[in-house]
Amino acid sequence: MAFGRRNFIHCSLCASSAWALGCGDDSGVIPGPDGGARDSAVGLPDADLDASDGMAADSGSACDDAFAGGTFVEDVPFVDEDIPLERRLAQGWDGRLYSDLTKLDAGDLLVPNDTFYLRTFYPDLLVPPATWGISVTGLVEAEETLTVDSLLPLVRDQGTHVLECSGNGRRGGFGLMSAASWAGVDVMTVLDMVRVRPEATRVLVRGFDEHSVPSVGGHSTPGAAWVFSFEELAAAGAFFATEMNGAPLPNDHGAPLRLYVPGWYGCASIKWVNEIVLVDDDVAATDQMREFASRTHQAGVPTLARDFAPALMDQAAMATRVERWEVDGAPLYKVIGVMWGGYEPTSALSFSSGTGDAAPVEVCPAQTQNSLWTLFQHPFRPSTAREFSLRYFIDDSRIPTRRLDMGYYARNVAVDAV
Repeated sequence: MAFGRRNFIHCSLCASSAWALGCGDDSGVIPGPDGGARDSAVGLPDADLDASDGMAADSGSACDDAFAGGTFVEDVPFVDEDIPLERRLAQGWDGRLYSDLTKLDAGDLLVPNDTFYLRTFYPDLLVPPATWGISVTGLVEAEETLTVDSLLPLVRDQGTHVLECSGNGRRGGFGLMSAASWAGVDVMTVLDMVRVRPEATRVLVRGFDEHSVPSVGGHSTPGAAWVFSFEELAAAGAFFATEMNGAPLPNDHGAPLRLYVPGWYGCASIKWVNEIVLVDDDVAATDQMREFASRTHQAGVPTLARDFAPALMDQAAMATRVERWEVDGAPLYKVIGVMWGGYEPTSALSFSSGTGDAAPVEVCPAQTQNSLWTLFQHPFRPSTAREFSLRYFIDDSRIPTRRLDMGYYARNVAVDAV
C-alpha cells in the first residue's frame, strides 16, 4: 500500500521521537591562500576584563531611539574579516559566495538570489536532460522515476526561512547565511506517491555532485547525500524547493529540485536532487554526513545514519553592523544585530563587549518566530579607545545555544573615539 500520511502517523510517530539536538550545514572551510584548507572555526581573542571599559547602561526600552537627534558619522568595520563579499570565489566543490549581512534592515530581511550565499557551484559536469527525473529505489514495492514536471502541480508556498552553512565563519563576515522565500512540494506529499515497503524507516536523498576540478587539498568529499528518519522530515516540514524569492530555482541553488529542511544546516539541504532511496535503520551514514559530523555536533563520527543527531540550528545571535553616531556632542555606537535559529521564540538576549558582565538587550519588535531572522539594535558607549569583542548570550536555560556558548559568533571592532 502507498505510504500515506495516516500510515506514517500510525507507524512512525507513535515511536519515540526524542532526538539529541544537533547542528550542521553544507558549507565548510574554504581554500586558504596557500592552497591548503582553511579551518572555519572562529578563533576568539582573549577577553579584556578591564571593568573601566563597558557599554553604556541603557535602562530604556530598545524601542526608544537612543540616537534621536543624533548624527550618523560612519560605519565601523569589523576586524580581521577579509574574505570578499558578494563575489564568486574558487570553483566547483570549493566555490563560495558570501552574502553581505550589513545590508539587512527591517524593511528588507530577504537576500536576493544573486547574492544569496553559495557553498558549491553548479556542477560543470551536469548536463540536464530534457526531462529531469528523480529515481525512487530501495525498500519500495516497485522502483520508479518521478519527474519534476509531474511535481509542479503540487508546488505550494513554503514560507520564508534562513539557511546557514555549518562552516559559516568570521573571516567571511558570517556571510554563508541568507534568507529567502521558498516554494516547493512537501517531502511527505512526494512519499505519499511511493509504494513503500513496511521495513522502510528512513529516506536517503541524493543529488548530482560531480565536478571536473578536484577540491583543493581534498577539502570537500564528493557525494551529496543525507539520510533522514520519517519523523525528522515531517517535524521539520521538509520540502523539495522549485522556486526561490518568487523565481525559478537558480542553477547554483540546486535547479531544478533542491531538498530544503527548515531549521537544519545547509549540508542536509541537498541540491540537484536526482535520487530518493528508501532504507532501514541499518543503513550506513553517507560520506557527506561523516564529512560534516564535527560541524553538526555529533558524538564522534557515527558509522550508522540512525546514530546521527538532527543537524538543527540552535538559537544564535550576532552583530551585523556597527555605526558611529554623535549624540549630544559625544560619540555613541549603534550595534545592529540579528537573531536566528532555535526552536521557540525568546527575548532573553544579553550583550558583552568582553569587559565585565553581560547586560540585557531588549529585542524590539520581539522575536515571534524562528524561521526568519529577527533584527535588533542597541547603544554601545565604551569608555576607552580599543578593540572590543562583541558577543551575545541567551539567558534561558531551556534553549540550546551551543555555538553562542562557545563564542562562535563573536565579532571584533576597533573603537578609536570615545
